[in-house]
Amino acid sequence: MHLAELNIAHMRAPKESALMAEFVSALAPINALADEAPGFVWRLKGGEEPDATVIHDDHLLINFSVWESRDALWNYVYRSAHLPVMQRRREWFHRMATPYLVMWWIEEGVIPTLEEGLARLERLRAEGPGPQAFTFRDFYEPPSAAVSVAANRPAAAEVRK
Repeated sequence: MHLAELNIAHMRAPKESALMAEFVSALAPINALADEAPGFVWRLKGGEEPDATVIHDDHLLINFSVWESRDALWNYVYRSAHLPVMQRRREWFHRMATPYLVMWWIEEGVIPTLEEGLARLERLRAEGPGPQAFTFRDFYEPPSAAVSVAANRPAAAEVRK
């Protein structure tokens, strides 16, 4: 299983504005860092350029990617040059009162659609975290991990012996 993640952010100003200039200049190196990160599988691009990021309606930034594992994504987000840029997010993006990041497990080799990602985010907002839509904080293991843990657990009768 691979881990899909989608997160959105509402920009404080259009991409071409002076306010967003430092963020926009960081996009190419941060996206290149993701592309080369251990465990990276895929990311949605807004165009053919390597630093292209999806920006919808001139204000909504969409980051959508697939990773081999939670650890691979965690290491990229919190243990790489991505972290200092992320720590400055309040300079460039509005604070959001609703969840803006969602994760879910997909079969290896599957590339999810943007529509699916947005639907998962809406599901998280409507129902809270669960196996179909979760966050780093409220994380769910992949279905195969749950099955293998249950399969290796001794039966109640064996535990009493």
